[in-house]
Amino acid sequence: MPIVNIQILEGRPPEKVEELIKNMTDTAAATLDAPHDSVRVVVTEIPKTHWGRAGVPMSKLVNK
Repeated sequence: MPIVNIQILEGRPPEKVEELIKNMTDTAAATLDAPHDSVRVVVTEIPKTHWGRAGVPMSKLVNK
């Protein structure tokens, strides 16, 4: 059973997260020759205050 873990910054619309799950499932199934129903996708949304780049929280780098 393939398990795909994805971490993204919070704030995307639910329909975009749903689209991501579908596309990752399709890609994993095709690449690994696995049945779609065996693929698991876990999306973790990280608060912008808990994700840093170059020593600065994304909350200070990205428009809110």
